[in-house]
Amino acid sequence: MTAYNRFRQGMIRVLGSALLVMGGALVGVGCERQGPVEKAGKKVDQAVEAAKDKLNPEGPIEKAGKKVDQAVEEAKGK
Repeated sequence: MTAYNRFRQGMIRVLGSALLVMGGALVGVGCERQGPVEKAGKKVDQAVEAAKDKLNPEGPIEKAGKKVDQAVEEAKGK
């Protein structure tokens, strides 16, 4: 293998790695922030759940499951 081929393979590895890191960083940053529409959507979802709970009360196991779900959502949001 010539020096040029080794150099070329090395550059391809470096550029590929850089693209993977940058892509991962963009995906990670993009998912953390919530816009006003997403926040409004969550409030609507919570209002619908509250109305549904008043019409059809839940048992103790369902209530515990909801608390777990809420804790998970809060942990993801931080």
